[in-house]
Amino acid sequence: MDKIIIRGGARLRGEVRISGAKNAALPILASSLLARGTCTFKNVPLLNDVSTMARLLGAMGAEVERGRGGRTLRLRSEGAISCDASYELVKTMRASVLVLGPLVARHGYARVSLPGGCAIGARPIDQHVKGLEAMGAKISLDHGYVVARAKRLHGASIVCDIPTVTGTENLMMAASLAVGRTCIENAAREPEVEELGRVLNKMGARIEGAGTSVVTIDGVDELQPIEHAIMPDRIEAGTFMVAAAITRGDVLVRDVVPEHLDAVIAKLRAAGTEVTLEADGLRVRGAAEIRPVDITTQPHPGFPTDMQAQFMVLATQAQGQSVIAETIFENRYMHVQELNRMGAAVMVDGRTSVIRGPSQLSGAQVMATDLRASASLILAGLIADGKTEVLRVYHLDRGYERIERKLRALGADIKRMKGRG
Repeated sequence: MDKIIIRGGARLRGEVRISGAKNAALPILASSLLARGTCTFKNVPLLNDVSTMARLLGAMGAEVERGRGGRTLRLRSEGAISCDASYELVKTMRASVLVLGPLVARHGYARVSLPGGCAIGARPIDQHVKGLEAMGAKISLDHGYVVARAKRLHGASIVCDIPTVTGTENLMMAASLAVGRTCIENAAREPEVEELGRVLNKMGARIEGAGTSVVTIDGVDELQPIEHAIMPDRIEAGTFMVAAAITRGDVLVRDVVPEHLDAVIAKLRAAGTEVTLEADGLRVRGAAEIRPVDITTQPHPGFPTDMQAQFMVLATQAQGQSVIAETIFENRYMHVQELNRMGAAVMVDGRTSVIRGPSQLSGAQVMATDLRASASLILAGLIADGKTEVLRVYHLDRGYERIERKLRALGADIKRMKGRG
């Protein structure tokens, strides 16, 4: 397996373009199952999770064609479609469960393996099941598979126990072809949910409120194929912004939607980082002295859990004590042990971590445990003394497109090479 080697100390300077959003691309690709004809999606990121979703759709009988460069995907599901999503593909990526809603809505049947993905805590699909049952689906569990049947779904009033991104997306897709009106309350408000609503409406769906806590869907008989460009990835953008801040660099982050990053920008500024809006992106200039910050992760529009690990690295360089409370996932501090091995001073008590800085990090061989933990170790390597080797970078490749190339273009001493990972 590959590993990434970093020699720290370089200040990042220059421009970086942000790729399409993984967490927007995955439900949008799944939505192609709803349309009659060929959907064309552009600005698709070159990521392992996207490839997994494309393979899953192909294995189910959809025609999948990649355009030149790989960033355009054409998907057609007009022929014979298998409504089985096998364990072999679903086990590697939790977002595979997003085929459940489209399949039962259009074909009346779905058999989808219970999902896998990063081991960062329990992420059940009970809200997906609850919503589909409210719309008339009969759900059963069969040897690790969720089986859903419905002659045709009908509209329903659904109140989610907690805001769930994939749950909201699955129910939006299912309700698009249901008979009557569906109202989803306590819906997830993430920009990726809003983007999916935009895509479904382009297909001919009638959705209002996507991106707010109440989403209303009036079902239609069929949806039409569309062409759509995937929006930029706010988490990749946030990661590069932190990279600029911790290296005291000067980086223009291009192809970004600033309002998607309001919570991240606020905390960067609180830490002393200069973030300014320019005509073609966000310019981030690191401060000579980093101030401590306190963070509590929350569903959007709060501070994103997917940026918690990266900000922890920033906190190791602050002049004083920072406190991070992780409220979304109960097991998302697996990067702490590796950061402490590099010289960080992080103490964890339940879901709260206390970081005392500044710490002089030293290069070490470290092991990535999940996607965002991988990013945090890359960031730590950028400021560590000596050489850092990050192993198990297949986690990284699930959500960051060629991150080492982008960092190297900004002046980082970083490379990927074959080795034990």
